[in-house]
Amino acid sequence: MSNTSPEASRVLYTEKLWPSASTWIWPIIIAITAGVAVAPINVILGWSVGVAFLIALVVIFLVRVPAIEVTESTVSAGRASIEREFIGEVTGYRGNDAFKQRGQKLHGLAYMVLRGWLDGVVKMEVTDERDTTPYWLISTRRPEELAAALSGVMYEFTEEGKLEAEKLEKAHEVNEDQ
Repeated sequence: MSNTSPEASRVLYTEKLWPSASTWIWPIIIAITAGVAVAPINVILGWSVGVAFLIALVVIFLVRVPAIEVTESTVSAGRASIEREFIGEVTGYRGNDAFKQRGQKLHGLAYMVLRGWLDGVVKMEVTDERDTTPYWLISTRRPEELAAALSGVMYEFTEEGKLEAEKLEKAHEVNEDQ
């Protein structure tokens, strides 16, 4: 059942995960390769195939750009959507903490919208008992804003984050003393 009241559909946060500048090198390389492969048969056909590949790949890249949207009632990331009532703890990460979330701390059943060119991620716990997905992990340029829109916090302000920072600081002090 959908709630179409203006307040329920008010957008609190929105972001498109556009490809980085370096990502655009790949369509160019693939288009050149396709054109060079056909050029020995016919140079004009080779140029045409290269341009056609480039146009097709650029269109595919632009059509497949995932969007993140948070409203009063739902959260959407990529092709998935979940009601806010099923979102539990929300934590934002940057730097090494985000790297760990995307790697060694990643759960195999998590829903992911990850983009390698983005440093920040936000982890949203899923509390729906019927859903086997433990959490969503979403890449974002602005993890502070996304976490705040979902009433969450950044990792360094959580108790676990503070304890880890203290451990790192103590380890750094021990290394300096030696």
